[in-house]
Amino acid sequence: MYKHIIIKLGTSVLTNNSRTLYQPHIVELVRQCALLYEQGTEIVICTSGAIAAGKERLGFPDLPNTVANKQMFAAVGQNQLMALWGRFFAMYGIEVGQLLLTRADLASRPRFLNAQNALQALLAQRIIPIINENDAVATDEIKVGDNDNLSALAAILAESDMLLLLTDQPGLFTADPRIDPSATLIPEVETIDETLRKLAGGSVSGLGVGGMATKLQAADVARRAGIDVIIAAGRAPDVILRAAAGESVGTRFVPVERPLIKRKQWIFAGKKTAGSVVIDAGAVRALVDNGRSLLPAGIVEVNGRFQRGDTISIHNSDGDELARGITRYNSEDLNQILGLHSAKFSEQLGYDYGSVAIHRNDMILI
Repeated sequence: MYKHIIIKLGTSVLTNNSRTLYQPHIVELVRQCALLYEQGTEIVICTSGAIAAGKERLGFPDLPNTVANKQMFAAVGQNQLMALWGRFFAMYGIEVGQLLLTRADLASRPRFLNAQNALQALLAQRIIPIINENDAVATDEIKVGDNDNLSALAAILAESDMLLLLTDQPGLFTADPRIDPSATLIPEVETIDETLRKLAGGSVSGLGVGGMATKLQAADVARRAGIDVIIAAGRAPDVILRAAAGESVGTRFVPVERPLIKRKQWIFAGKKTAGSVVIDAGAVRALVDNGRSLLPAGIVEVNGRFQRGDTISIHNSDGDELARGITRYNSEDLNQILGLHSAKFSEQLGYDYGSVAIHRNDMILI
């Protein structure tokens, strides 16, 4: 049985696919969480629904779909959402605490650790953390982007052993079941590859495999940290209890055998890539086959503008992403020294930060 669980609840689960929060089902979800809580399980809720709650509270005003209006709805809705969670968990004598996060809180290593300390302090006092993205202040530059990926980051923060993504679908299918009657549920996934990503992104219906792309991203982040991931229907009977007991529900993503160390978990999950480089075949072999650092001599192209210390992605000549890592040179410097050996760096730049562009210790192979 899992002992540390993150439960991500999509808006469709909380609203029953309507415009308003469906309180009877939220009470049912709380009941299941309370039973696990009484058994000693640590639980974290990653909740959507703030904007929906804000619109409901304000009587669904007909306003332009601007960022400012979304932030306004979220500001009103966060209060309503937390009031519901607080009231329903209080029926079982359980306290809750709110954590609002943005990518900026996770991209900075000190802020990441501060958020982790706050989360662990809540859990130590048997308080259930309720996490949501801080939509009232978040802009495109600092947004995590969706609560699927936020829940994966929260699972890393909480050092959980299971991430349960509850949605309006039973799991990941071999095709969109509304279009293809032969589509079947995939009970277990051991490898997330391009074929699976294309499958998840192939539906435009919003049903079946539609909406699964971000869940696959979240699953990839969490499983690399050694966390089990399950996608299941939020309205299935006792779905939280059954998943926590290890019963087969939905689609399970098996964690990797050798999880990333904690610092590399943060590199992979916490920071949005600021740019990219393309490397030659020799550098590909050095990274992938021999576990080496990336040298500027192996870089053939630099894309985007980034600073020393930013996370960037590393691609081969076919455009496939091979790795991500923290660069020791900014984009302007790399453009001047790409293809050069380290002895030439100081001559070209007037200074150098060492012989490697990205050290192996600061790099994750994708």
